[in-house]
Amino acid sequence: MALFEITEEQILNRIRFENPWWKDGAIDKFYSSMKKRLYFEEFYPLVSDTSIKRAAVLMGPRRVGKTVMIFHTIQELISSGVDPQKIFYLSIETPIFNGIGIESLFNFCRKAVGKEEDVDGYYIFFDEIQYLKNWEIHLKSLVDSYHRSKFIVSGSAAAALKLKSSESGAGRFTDFTLPPLTFHEFIHLKDLESLIIPKIKRWDGKDIEFFDTIDINELNNHFLDYINYGGYPEVSLSKDIQADPGRYIKSDIVDKVLLRDLPSLYGIQDVQELNSLFTTIAFNSGNEFSYDSLAITSGVSKSTIKKYIQYLEAAFLIRVVNRIDQNGKKFKRANYFKIYLTNPSLRSALFSPINSTTSIMGNMVETAVYAQWFHRYWLTPFYSRWKNGEVDIVGLEPSTLKPQWAVEIKWSNRYYEKPKELKSLSSFLLKNNLNKAIVTTIDITDEIKFDNYVFDYMPASIYCYAIGKRTLE
Repeated sequence: MALFEITEEQILNRIRFENPWWKDGAIDKFYSSMKKRLYFEEFYPLVSDTSIKRAAVLMGPRRVGKTVMIFHTIQELISSGVDPQKIFYLSIETPIFNGIGIESLFNFCRKAVGKEEDVDGYYIFFDEIQYLKNWEIHLKSLVDSYHRSKFIVSGSAAAALKLKSSESGAGRFTDFTLPPLTFHEFIHLKDLESLIIPKIKRWDGKDIEFFDTIDINELNNHFLDYINYGGYPEVSLSKDIQADPGRYIKSDIVDKVLLRDLPSLYGIQDVQELNSLFTTIAFNSGNEFSYDSLAITSGVSKSTIKKYIQYLEAAFLIRVVNRIDQNGKKFKRANYFKIYLTNPSLRSALFSPINSTTSIMGNMVETAVYAQWFHRYWLTPFYSRWKNGEVDIVGLEPSTLKPQWAVEIKWSNRYYEKPKELKSLSSFLLKNNLNKAIVTTIDITDEIKFDNYVFDYMPASIYCYAIGKRTLE
């Protein structure tokens, strides 16, 4: 029996279906009704500025809103006067496009709107580009060939995309990473800004913008919601999904990454091994690991673990944080390191939501704080650990690589009442000629002088909000 072949007309019909604004002059209400992510204001100029002959590469983990942001961008272009029939959107995941190169798809789009001979002034969006083999070579060719059109691609394997973008797209691609929600964005999406009070804080002789709240108990309730459900816009806004976050996050995010994305990108044969390692890491987010300990607990060989950790970082599920000693020096061999989920709601979905008194809450608050810092791709945070002590986050001065600041993350008011128990922090400050550090609390805001140091106490929820907001600015 003869096999059916996909016809050109079927391809053109699918393209028309994916671009409803050609006919209606607007994106689907499903997308237009959604609130824009705050990162939209940073991303849109990369698309709308046609004076720079570069493609934009939008990358980030699954379900953080990349496709929604593309549609919001399309609507903004239409609102600014761009002809809707000059804007093309195609999802490379769509089976009917399998095996068709992106230049051919561009040609099909122009044919679908009856403008085959016109090659100028288009905005072309290719979603989930990682499913096209050697996409970076094809995209570079398009940028070089069609100078008066703008190409935008998106993909979910962030580090893998970035690697290929850097190798092949030098001078032709501009990367933009859309991360999971910060706590600041979570508050914005849920219209809770009325809880936040701007204030001025004195730090190192300078006045800086900072924040307080009119109701720390209510803010902390939302902070707990953020920890349990807050990494992904759809989960944050849907009570139905929150009733069963495991089903949504595990099946739609984790399983697709572990069972499909990573195996297809890296040729992984044993997905059970990969799943076992990720489950171990997720359950222990914020703990210190070694390759030996991971091999024992997950049952996976050390050499395989090293590769899998790179892959999980590439998928933006985890981040490795390296250790420095008490003097702020890096170790020649990174035998020990911490691993954090890129947002704490991954753990809650895989296992179960937590409450504020659960024993793991301290680890999840630490994961939430690090999740805010991970949005600063230009900065690498460390933790310091030595024989008799540890400091949770340390920032190194870029030119000297000496400790510049330190943060102790606590979900407790105990260390405000008993600052002398912050022995490790005091010792670290002394060793590195620092006189001030931040210590997070549950609900206390104050600044006290202890010995020769100033401890700046603030609620962990306020600290997370501040880091997220200032990162965007």
